[in-house]
Amino acid sequence: MRPVYQVADRLKIGCKRTLATLQWTLLSVLSGVIIGLVGTAFYFGIVWVTGLRQSHPYFLLLLPFGSMLILFIYHLADRDHPGGTDLVLSSIREGSYIPLRMTPLIFISTIFSHLCGASVGREGAALQLGGSIGNTMARIFRLEESERRILVLSGMAAAFSALMGTPLAGAVFAMEITSVGVMYYPALLPTVVSAFTAHYIALLMGQPIPHYDFNLIPDFTIAPVLKISIVGVAAGFAAILFILALRYTKKYIASPLGNRYLRAFILGSVLLILTAITTYVEGDSQSYNGAGMDMIHLAIEGRSPWYAFLMKILFTALSIAAAYKGGEIVPSFFIGATVGSALAPILSLDPALCAAAGMAAVFCGVTNCPLTALLIIFELFGFDAMPFIIIPVAISYVVSGYFSLYKTQHFHFAKFKGDDNHMVGGV
Repeated sequence: MRPVYQVADRLKIGCKRTLATLQWTLLSVLSGVIIGLVGTAFYFGIVWVTGLRQSHPYFLLLLPFGSMLILFIYHLADRDHPGGTDLVLSSIREGSYIPLRMTPLIFISTIFSHLCGASVGREGAALQLGGSIGNTMARIFRLEESERRILVLSGMAAAFSALMGTPLAGAVFAMEITSVGVMYYPALLPTVVSAFTAHYIALLMGQPIPHYDFNLIPDFTIAPVLKISIVGVAAGFAAILFILALRYTKKYIASPLGNRYLRAFILGSVLLILTAITTYVEGDSQSYNGAGMDMIHLAIEGRSPWYAFLMKILFTALSIAAAYKGGEIVPSFFIGATVGSALAPILSLDPALCAAAGMAAVFCGVTNCPLTALLIIFELFGFDAMPFIIIPVAISYVVSGYFSLYKTQHFHFAKFKGDDNHMVGGV
């Protein structure tokens, strides 16, 4: 029989753990509610300005001037070098300060970027929104550094979930993105609770949840497996091309222009000219502007142009270099969907299946987050084609090497035999 003092100690420990669990549950629910409301408002704001721009194409004339205004606003807020998602990631790992003013700045500037027609996403902004609010909540509640890190991750999960409608992917993405190969499991409960709370808030506010269907899933035999593997290889190289375009556009085109306002005007003018050219060639002035969700739908139906992914890479690289805000994740979905759709008739596979595999594989290639890539597709398309999604994701993860959208992303394990571990990403 155990001594009384041992039983008392165990009861004391059990009570402390119960209280800690309740504390984190309450904090996570609060985080999910706040960020769910902000994230859903952000979503509807982007939807509204996108519809406004598509109905009134003359808003595209703002392209040469919109990024100049964004630069000026950031300058007034003393955020000439905002850091973006990299700042959030370094905050999680190194404790870097995330100012609360990032929230209204990225909120307004991203919506305005979509109004102008810049080729940017929204999930990169969501990560910054969630990280900034989570960091501020940690300061308000005077949490320790390890607890602050968890609340930042919870905020990121909530924002991603609210915008994408994928709570499972949001919870895992927050833990997976910072350090490749290492999941920060102390944040598991908070990120899950926060992500699902934000998702529920989005549903209450009437946000639609996207869902797509496959037309035909082949039997899992050698021939279709080899075919879908080709999508994985192509997606891996497309991910590398996308990252290099973002890097080199900034380094060799944007930087030599000198004055950042002049740079913004010139690159915005180039975007406007490219938009006019695509309008003349394709008859659609909105094909590659904004997030490009319409083109993703066309890709799933097998009706996107074969070169669409190249155009999206070009438009996005110019938009980011011009200082428009929003992020690169949704453009990566566009690129992956159109790469897969372009290969579908060649491989004699369902366009929806190839588009979904391409979306997951390119996303994995640029973020190095294979689990999140799988969960996104599973939540958007269902689990029926699971073997045909995981194979291209795994291939793209290897093919893309150590390239990453985020310079502060760390690789804790080498992808290839003989490489050094604990590499720093962001090639």
